[in-house]
Amino acid sequence: MILNKPKYWDKKIGIISILLFPITIIVLITNFFKKKLTIAKKFNIPIICIGNIYVGGTGKTPTSIFLGNELKKLGRNPAILRKFYDAHADEYNLIKKYFNNLILNKSRLEGIKSKMHNFDSIILDDGFQDYTIKKNLNIICFNQNQMVGNGMVLPSGPLRESIHSLKRANIILINGEKNIKFENKILEINKNLEFFYSTYKPINLDEFKNKKLLAIAGIGNPENFFNLIENNNLKIDEKIIFPDHYKISKTEMQKILKKAEVKNYQIIMTEKDFFKIEKYKLKNIKYLKILLEINEREKFLKRINDLYD
Repeated sequence: MILNKPKYWDKKIGIISILLFPITIIVLITNFFKKKLTIAKKFNIPIICIGNIYVGGTGKTPTSIFLGNELKKLGRNPAILRKFYDAHADEYNLIKKYFNNLILNKSRLEGIKSKMHNFDSIILDDGFQDYTIKKNLNIICFNQNQMVGNGMVLPSGPLRESIHSLKRANIILINGEKNIKFENKILEINKNLEFFYSTYKPINLDEFKNKKLLAIAGIGNPENFFNLIENNNLKIDEKIIFPDHYKISKTEMQKILKKAEVKNYQIIMTEKDFFKIEKYKLKNIKYLKILLEINEREKFLKRINDLYD
């Protein structure tokens, strides 16, 4: 059975959220004791966490790749660390395409211990909720389309932990336009937070101009991908959504290709989804290439580079 993100997560608190709230209370209590009973290990190299509190689709991996490459340009030798899951091969392949130093381990803590002598810093791609590791900097990613959704913790809402967990954060990175109202709301929780903004810049739009598009997305928040396409003056004729990390079979792709051929569609995918089906060697499938751009880039990089002093 294919499951997508519940729609009620991003709406005002309704009956479903209320009915699920007893389970949310259990999650909150579990998180509380997990934090209280876990002793964080401190390391003698900078540990930079690119995390989130909203489930999936906030731009952690593109930010980790961007930061890794920029730190290399500054003469640093960082590695990106991911907790290993069998279903996440798409993201691992995406990282490896753009960044060489990737550490995979079923335990983030053991991953750092085993490889830290090879690098001068570790970028945790995800891991804000891993309390076993003492971080030197927590960068928390949001997307302007979701922010904190209905503001509730799983399963009543889309948050992995309470918004008050941002007391542990240092930087908030929002993909989208400046949002003073949201900034002020978060500053009430942590007055020391710094805010930065990022955008995705498509670099191969010409491949899709004046074409009927069949857009496919199997990511945490597929609407963000569709909005990016449409905000760049491209028209989507049909959309297909798969769950995040869903393994699209060759048979499924062949059926989609047949539909595209009949309706004269050009298929457009996310790059992460393209990695899932690249091995099938199918034709007439393209992905949108994007670059992550961070506003106040030099200030952002200086803030992180200062960790090495």
